[in-house]
Order: sequence, then structure tokens, then C-alpha cells
Amino acid sequence: MSHLAHPWRHRALIQILAWRDISGRYRGSLFGSLWSLLTPLLMLGVFTFVFGVVAPTRWPGAQDQGIGMFALRLLAGMVVHALLSEVLNRAPTLVTTQPNYVNKVVFPLEVLGWVALLTALFHAAMALILLLVLDGLFGTGFSATQLALPLVLAPFALLLLGLCWMFAALGVYLRDLAQLVGPLVMVTMFLGPVFYPRAAMPAAAQPWLALNPITVPVEQVRRVVFDGQWPEWGVLAQYAAIALAVYLFGLWAFSKLKKGFADVI
Repeated sequence: MSHLAHPWRHRALIQILAWRDISGRYRGSLFGSLWSLLTPLLMLGVFTFVFGVVAPTRWPGAQDQGIGMFALRLLAGMVVHALLSEVLNRAPTLVTTQPNYVNKVVFPLEVLGWVALLTALFHAAMALILLLVLDGLFGTGFSATQLALPLVLAPFALLLLGLCWMFAALGVYLRDLAQLVGPLVMVTMFLGPVFYPRAAMPAAAQPWLALNPITVPVEQVRRVVFDGQWPEWGVLAQYAAIALAVYLFGLWAFSKLKKGFADVI
């Protein structure tokens, strides 16, 4: 129970470290934190050209929706995957790159997972705001269902935090994990509903798509943003139950394995 309460106990520390992480990433750059908006905007332009002009037939009905609408749907999937990518790619070296926190001071190492998640959520939030504005002005418009976006992404964030703790703990002992996570993250993008809907896959393969951690969040984000429908609460509840289990297991594994970090680092 003490481990479960650590976010509240160390909330000030988490806030300081997360803000330092965000501001430090853009320190010295010309546009600063504006890059958090420019990056998804550049992505939108690339996707519009590649998947709307060069290969418009990859998404069923893309021609009927128009190139712009197609690109927005694609961007929604990429924003969700980018959240997973930023958290998991950073996880295996999350502890090993902070040896001072392990060896020299008494530091609640669990907060490193929260810092990585909050930093990724900041960039995802900027991209989603841009997506909502563009969709509201040039796409399907604004709708009340878009208010459900935090409910859709909350279980996803919980699952990512659990995975982050697991990979961070294992990364201390298995340094090759950092090389493995990158290809696995790439697999989740190409074997998920990012560049195509689930209906575009063969019927026999569609159930396997549900095993991808981004499938439910991507489909539900598109549902509430573009279709004007509320989330599928039953599907979201099942996903939330799995996410909670992953969160608890990741926290338990990290708390057990961190006892040996000082001997390894």
C-alpha cells in the first residue's frame, strides 16, 4: 500500500522533475516548446502526401472521406503510438542513466516512471489539441464526445506506466533490452490500426490485433473524435482491468528488483 501511495507522497518531486525534463528537452532551441506543436503538424503534412496522394487506397473509403480527413485519422493513430513509443523506448535506460539517484542519495526511484509518462503525455496532449482544432475547423467538427478523450487515454497511460516500470527494472540487469524494445515498438505500429482499420485485415487475423496495446486506444480515440460516438464502455472497462493488472504487476516487480540496482550499476 505504501508503494501505491507514492505518487501522492512525492507529487511535488514528480512535478518538478517532469517540468525539468520537458523544459530541458527544448532548452537552447530556436522554437522552444513550440516544437511540441510543430512536430505533429509536420507529421500531418507528410501523412497527407504519402498516404493520401501516393497510396490513397490503403484505407477503405479514403477517397470518399477526402485526403484531409484521411490524414487526420492517420494522425490520431500516430499520436497514440507516439505516446507508447516515447515511454517504452526510454524505459530500459530510465534507471541506468541516473546512477546518482541509485548510489548516492535516498531517492524514490518509482517516480522516474511517472516523470517519463508525464513528459510523454505533455507532448501527446499538445498533438491532440492540434488534432481537435484541425478536425473542428476542417473535419467533422467539435462534439461533446470529444470530452471523453481523457477517459479513453487514462487506462492506456496506466498500462504504459506498468510496462515502463517492468522494462526499467529489467533494463538494469539485461542491457540488451534497450536494443530489443525499439523493434518491438515498431511492430506495434505496423501490426496495429494506425495505417489501416481493423476491418482491412483478414478476418482470421483481426482477433489477434486486439493483443496490440494500442488497438483499443486508437479505435476509441477515433470513435470519440471523428465519429461523434461515446466510447464502447464494455471494451474500455476490459482494457482498464488489464491495464490495472499490468500497472500493479509492474510496480510490484520494480519494487522487488530495485533492491539490487546499487550492486549492478
